[in-house]
Amino acid sequence: MPTQSTTSAGAPMQPSPPDTPADVLPTPSSAPPRTTWSPVIALASGIAILVASEFLPASVLPGLAADIGVSEGTAGLAVAATAIAGAFTAPSIAVLLPRADRRKVMLGLLAAATVSNLAVAVAPSFAVLLIGRLLLGVAIAGYWSFAFGVGTHAVPGKDRVVSSAISFGVSIATVLGVPIGSLVGDAVGWRAAFAGAAALCAISAVALAVALPSVPAHPTAGLRMLREALRSTRLMAGIGCVVLVAFGNFAAYPYIRLAIDRVDPGATTWMLLAWGVGAVTGTIVAGVLARWLRPLAGAAPIALGIALVLTANASSVPVLTVAVVLWGFSFNMIPVIVQLWGARVEPQRTESAMSLSVTAFQVAITVGAALGGALLDGYGVRPLLLVGAGAAVAAGLGWAFLRIPRN
Repeated sequence: MPTQSTTSAGAPMQPSPPDTPADVLPTPSSAPPRTTWSPVIALASGIAILVASEFLPASVLPGLAADIGVSEGTAGLAVAATAIAGAFTAPSIAVLLPRADRRKVMLGLLAAATVSNLAVAVAPSFAVLLIGRLLLGVAIAGYWSFAFGVGTHAVPGKDRVVSSAISFGVSIATVLGVPIGSLVGDAVGWRAAFAGAAALCAISAVALAVALPSVPAHPTAGLRMLREALRSTRLMAGIGCVVLVAFGNFAAYPYIRLAIDRVDPGATTWMLLAWGVGAVTGTIVAGVLARWLRPLAGAAPIALGIALVLTANASSVPVLTVAVVLWGFSFNMIPVIVQLWGARVEPQRTESAMSLSVTAFQVAITVGAALGGALLDGYGVRPLLLVGAGAAVAAGLGWAFLRIPRN
């Protein structure tokens, strides 16, 4: 005889008819909820267009300089200004906005990037252009600082996928941004290229608004979290390694074309494409191998050092090809490693760990490019490649000796 039971709310349940087959009775679903990847895709798209915007002046430099009425060297400050603004913004934005919903902050930053690119597109003078580029630096640094934490909140338990997706966006922007910007600039003018970038930033903001749920700030976000992160000796040692490996790359990368021309001037285009193929592959492989984070963190910068040494000493196209592919592959593993390493070392202060990493990258971009240029003018391309290699190897050795808590 069937017995009566009650629901969790206390209401009586109707007894099942005695002749109802067991296989048609309702059963609770045991399947896990499906993961929605649209927030991660939207975040990666946003970082891709922001990074492409950062390096867009390099694509259209001659036309931009001639139209604004400054030298090409002065126009090149448009990239440096973005990096400098980013270095100051990354650690301070969470302090200024400690309780703001991170979704709203991310949308605001994409809106700022839209305004920045529009300001550059209509700039009547270099001063206005520089202001626009400083605003872009704020947008990039803030977005990059929050992206990993926002992504892991939207897709819990998928840290490796989130990190790889964000880094994949950076790699795609690095590989495709400059050549596409150059093509657009040559076809319809440099102002149109920046107007197009503004439109893409606006589209990214709409996509993020649709895909991303509300992301509340961490209870300790702000100055308190930043102070605690700065007191973490393990984290700060790792940030020192970030500075070294980023410096090693960016002391050399702005002059990669000169290193290629030294061996074969006719191979530049497809050699840069090979670097890009290595870059995209490195991002994917880093995500796959991230479970072995400590050896990966030690190996990737050392591989970068080897690649830079090979590039410096290459005397034939086959050797240079191996060196350039390894260069792209090894360096583009670094952003994935840095994000996962920071989250593993400081799981309760990930937002501050990310912001300090972004600051380290931006400082290294500025100092590396400046010192690399000085070395190039005084000694040629080979010594600056070797200096970059030394810094990268030092970073790898540092990470190899730093303990990482178990996940």
